[in-house]
Amino acid sequence: MAHDVQTTQSQGPRGHHKSAIARLGERLTKSVTQIEADELREDAARLGCTPMCDLLDRQQATVSGTVRAVTLRPRVNVPALVIDLYDGSRTINLVWLGRRSIAGIGPGTYLRAQGRVTYYRGIPTIFNPSYEIVPVRAH
Repeated sequence: MAHDVQTTQSQGPRGHHKSAIARLGERLTKSVTQIEADELREDAARLGCTPMCDLLDRQQATVSGTVRAVTLRPRVNVPALVIDLYDGSRTINLVWLGRRSIAGIGPGTYLRAQGRVTYYRGIPTIFNPSYEIVPVRAH
């Protein structure tokens, strides 16, 4: 008597299925940084966010990633809180003018942010984005 067995396998290039051994081999040969970057890209895709490497100037976008750095940059008369957000493909700067800090946001926090992208000094930047802190278990 034959039993139907369902297996889940990831697909490689050209749509071919990879064996469990091939997937294990990939994980063993990738660095921790590469594995973390892959996981962040998967999380962003699952949340329906635009990959940061695909952002265009003046595009309205929703992005998500891990906060890598929080910096207070004094401007002439207005402070600017700058957060470096990384999604596994690229880093974007989120800038809040007039803010010195935001409760709950620090290095390691996972955020989803939305706003209009501009390239400031060659770096994708969103000024005064709307944002949501995403609980660790939810992403």
